[in-house]
Amino acid sequence: MATPDPDLLSTWQFELPEHLIASRPAASRDDSRLMILNRRLGTIEHAWIRDLPDRLNSEDLLVFNNTQVIPARLFGYRQQTGGRWEGLYVESDASGNWILLCETRGKLQPGERIQVVPADCWQRDDLHPQSAGSYSRLTLTLVSRTADGSWLAQPDDSRPAVQLLEENGSLPLPPYMGRKIADAADRERYQTTYASQPGAVAAPTAGLHFTPQLLQRCGERGVRQTELTLHVGPGTFRPVTAERLSEHVMHEEWCRLPAAAAAAIRGKSPAGRLVAVGTTSVRTLEAAAAATAAQFPTAWEGRTALFIRPGYEFRAVQGLLTNFHLPGSTLLALVAAFAGFDLVMDGYLRAIEKQYRFYSYGDAMLIL
Repeated sequence: MATPDPDLLSTWQFELPEHLIASRPAASRDDSRLMILNRRLGTIEHAWIRDLPDRLNSEDLLVFNNTQVIPARLFGYRQQTGGRWEGLYVESDASGNWILLCETRGKLQPGERIQVVPADCWQRDDLHPQSAGSYSRLTLTLVSRTADGSWLAQPDDSRPAVQLLEENGSLPLPPYMGRKIADAADRERYQTTYASQPGAVAAPTAGLHFTPQLLQRCGERGVRQTELTLHVGPGTFRPVTAERLSEHVMHEEWCRLPAAAAAAIRGKSPAGRLVAVGTTSVRTLEAAAAATAAQFPTAWEGRTALFIRPGYEFRAVQGLLTNFHLPGSTLLALVAAFAGFDLVMDGYLRAIEKQYRFYSYGDAMLIL
């Protein structure tokens, strides 16, 4: 039987029953299942997230992404036409313009003004566009369209973007959750308990499983913990459209390895493993190691377009906790690069057989 070509997108496709896509979280953060892959033995075990401390060694180092999801989802009306408008804040440029992904009927034009309204107003069928101004506390003027299809927009308020989004935005949810507007449960659960650095438009989902009690139990086990930051961008949901992964243009994301994390990694016992919590932690650690050509600097930050896929040689990461990812995704390719194609795909098939829950609110996989 021919070995699958890992560069072909078709190699990474599999049938996922729709009912296994987790649109809501488990009853509690640590009430998710945990599949454990042993790379050396090639074995697969089944456990629970709450069993994680017992599966780690006392000198292991867990590395968490402390990014915080911002209320980047925006709803409003086009002042000129009255048409409904949706937007996603990505980041601000050096001039203070907002970079937005926009969705609306009809063609947007430079100079158009968007009246942003609260999500609950936008949902109302009885709200006439002409009365939107009485509900709007923020107006965006479209400046120009960029090469990648996003828009530059100038807010009519000079306060920091994070503050304006807190007042006018909604928590962005992945499209596969089937709802546009986050509710109270999402606002609590689609955020890690240790999030402290605002800037992401999607959660680092492996971290959603951790409660303060679970973190404490890991510490009592002798497992050390440190944090880095990668602001997850909308590119994480961008599908691969090229027939080959080598032809895919990987999105950039900003990340930072602070001095404290670098020191913790350098000071790790040789007997302990560097275990990344989530693919975003992997990307940051490997980008930092590649950028410095050293074990780890005192600190590092920058933008990375690192695409980890089979054939990549890992410089830093020795263990990975991650959720179950979409078919044909770059995240699935990263996981397979770390654990091996056959073992990972066998694990995914078993996960489907045993009714594991997939994606952001789903179950997890620990690879050691």
